[in-house]
Amino acid sequence: MSRLLFGILAMTIVTVFTRAIPFIVFSKRDPPKLLIFLEAYLPPVLMTILVLSTFKSFKIDEAYSQIPALAGIIISGALHFWRRNVLLSIAGGTVLFMLLSRLL
Repeated sequence: MSRLLFGILAMTIVTVFTRAIPFIVFSKRDPPKLLIFLEAYLPPVLMTILVLSTFKSFKIDEAYSQIPALAGIIISGALHFWRRNVLLSIAGGTVLFMLLSRLL
């Protein structure tokens, strides 16, 4: 039990430290241009990769099996454009995907 608690404590310390590094390093100076570029463009690129990887094994003759994923992507996009809330978009798309996966 103590090994488990020690492991959890170590992971907590590492996580807090890695989250605090940018605030510590860039508290006195501006971040480099590369970091600003990555901050602006990396999230949409990663989301695009995730969407494309969802349909990497898409077969037209089995299109009905992709309905939950397609519906999840559509509702996530619609919620994001409507409310501009990332957590709502992710949660809404995930809930719809899970419900349709179970029902279909």
